[in-house]
Amino acid sequence: MTKDLNTLATALFVKIDDAVKTWPDLAPWRPKVGIAPTLSDAELVTLAVMSVLLGYTSERRWLRYARAELAGMFPYLPGQSGYNKRLRKASGLVLHMIRMLAADTTLWSDDVWVADSTPVECGRSRETVKRSALAGWAEYCYCASHSRYFWGLRLHLLCTLGGLPVAFALTGAKADERETLIGMLEAAPDLLAGHAGQTIIADKNYYGRDFEQGLTDRDLRLLRPARKGEPERAGARLFKPLRQTIESINQTFKGQLDLERHGGRTLAGVVARVLARILALTAAIWHNDKTSQPIERSLVAYDH
Repeated sequence: MTKDLNTLATALFVKIDDAVKTWPDLAPWRPKVGIAPTLSDAELVTLAVMSVLLGYTSERRWLRYARAELAGMFPYLPGQSGYNKRLRKASGLVLHMIRMLAADTTLWSDDVWVADSTPVECGRSRETVKRSALAGWAEYCYCASHSRYFWGLRLHLLCTLGGLPVAFALTGAKADERETLIGMLEAAPDLLAGHAGQTIIADKNYYGRDFEQGLTDRDLRLLRPARKGEPERAGARLFKPLRQTIESINQTFKGQLDLERHGGRTLAGVVARVLARILALTAAIWHNDKTSQPIERSLVAYDH
């Protein structure tokens, strides 16, 4: 395989299409009798990944571009409303493909994970907050890493040092990072079964005797910097360089994949758009891994 967007799109389409044929239940529910969609689910998800990698935050602009430039690959494209509705309904398929692609990389066997969360802003004006369908889920919160208040959600990530998403969760901005991490691990028992003795590197917010005991009970080892008043912890010299690694993963989502420009206005819309970005990063790492690229998290070959 070569390293370019068209090759990635082709390989991803084949992977999704094979998965849907092998496990038909992955496809969104449709009546058994009716008109079959002209655009397949594999084409739909591939389109969503390409739009993220090319930096399109507007679905209307993306579909105009695709009709003009990608007609050979996608001879039929729905309108913006139909595209949006189908993409929201395909969230289960996208989730499955994120895990399938991640497990098909050499990074999947890494014995060190990094845990962190990053803001997902959903609005700024007071009127937006008052009228938004996300009210009650999105919240006001202060982000110490960026020294700013925001209204929105948090994306919690568990990744390899190479940036491969292993587990993730989207929560309200004030959700406890420790409880969320435990919930992510409980929701994926097969993940822990295949990664015994894993080391998790996190920041000072991941603390507490009960929390650390919960990780130990799951055969996980936590490395984090000491909090004020605590004695120096094991592995302290590792945290400064690795903290930059964690921040660079977040920056890939925000700076290159436009995480905070998702444009979602409903719960289902935000989830679909965030999942598309996670799948885009996972697919790029998967393709880079298969083509033996030196930097597996690089998106340079796919953003033009």
